[in-house]
Amino acid sequence: MNPGFIFLLVFVGAPVIELYFMIQVGAEIGAFSTVMLVLFTAALGGVLVRLQGFTTAMRVKESMERGEIPAIEMMEGMLLLIAGLSLLLPGFITDALGFICLIPAARRGMVLWFLKRTHVIWPAASPAQPKSDSDHRIIDAEYRREDDSHE
Repeated sequence: MNPGFIFLLVFVGAPVIELYFMIQVGAEIGAFSTVMLVLFTAALGGVLVRLQGFTTAMRVKESMERGEIPAIEMMEGMLLLIAGLSLLLPGFITDALGFICLIPAARRGMVLWFLKRTHVIWPAASPAQPKSDSDHRIIDAEYRREDDSHE
């Protein structure tokens, strides 16, 4: 897809859609109530992002103490940053995106989906699947036997 089109869609289309929904909600519940709802979701989201950020930071620390690389936790932290930013933006669609990123199972699922899609991790092959010739690896090497060297 063309990067210019994506830029236009995100930075022009998304605010227009957000504005449309805010006008529709404002027509139903009133302008003041809509503004208060937007401010409430921003404040609530900020508190939740902070709490989950501390939890994720503690999991990163525990992983590092065990000598493991906290890659998944770091990517979850990145999603928490995206959640915080989207919750601070006024609008209901960005708030929904932010609150979805605050659900730990959804966040973990997004990270694993991304890692599988970018071929960082592969699903394990089941034993019932026959291996094709392309699954075999050829290693070119030289060797010598130690017991032959004494002769």
